[in-house]
Amino acid sequence: MIMFVKSYHRIQQALQWWSFRQSLKLSVEADKIREELLQELFTVRRNLELSAIDNQDVSIEKSQSYVKQIDHLHRSLARLSDRLFPSYLQDNFPLAIENLLEPWIVSYPHLDFHMSMPFSWRYEPAEHSLIVLNALEELLIITLPELLSPIVVNISLQQRQNLAQLIVTMTYSDLSMLISYSNLRELDYLCESFRALTAGKLFYRINNLLVAYYFYW
Repeated sequence: MIMFVKSYHRIQQALQWWSFRQSLKLSVEADKIREELLQELFTVRRNLELSAIDNQDVSIEKSQSYVKQIDHLHRSLARLSDRLFPSYLQDNFPLAIENLLEPWIVSYPHLDFHMSMPFSWRYEPAEHSLIVLNALEELLIITLPELLSPIVVNISLQQRQNLAQLIVTMTYSDLSMLISYSNLRELDYLCESFRALTAGKLFYRINNLLVAYYFYW
C-alpha cells in the first residue's frame, strides 16, 4: 500500500510538472501574438484607414511596404501554427522532428547536431506523436540551456516491429556540465510523464562524457 501511494504521488507530481510546462509554452506563444503579431496587424490596418480618410491614392512604395508586412504576418502565423500543432505531424513524423530542431541548429551553432531519420514512418494518431515531439523539445530545453561549450547531439529515429525508438545522445566536453544536467529533477518528471502519457518508456544512461536518452513507445 505504501509503495502504491508513493508511486501515485510520483506520477501526480510528474503530470503536474508536464501540465505546467505545456501551459507555459502556450503562454509564451500568446504573448508573442499580443505583443508582435497583433501590434503589427494594427499598424497595417491603421495605415490603410488613414490612407482612406485622406482620400489618397496609395503609392507603389506604400503598397509594396504593406505587402511586405502582410507577407511577414503570414509567415509568422504559419510558423506559429506549426509550433502549436504541425500540419504534417501525422503524415511525416520525421519531418516534424527535423523542423523542431531547425531553430536549435540556427540559434546554437556550438551544438553539433546529427540526425538519422527514416524516409517513411508508421501511422499513429497525431495527438500521440505530439506528446513525443513535446517530450523531445522538453528534453532539449532541460539539458541544453545556456551551454556555451561544444556538444555533439545525435538523434536517431527507428521502428523495430511494433515498437518506435527515438535515441538522443549528447557528448559533452566537460564532465562537470554532464553531472549538473544529468541529475536534474526535471528529467525524472519528464521520464515519468512520458511513461504515463504514452504507456511507453523514457530513460537515460551515462557513460563517461556521453549521456543517452531512450524513448520507446
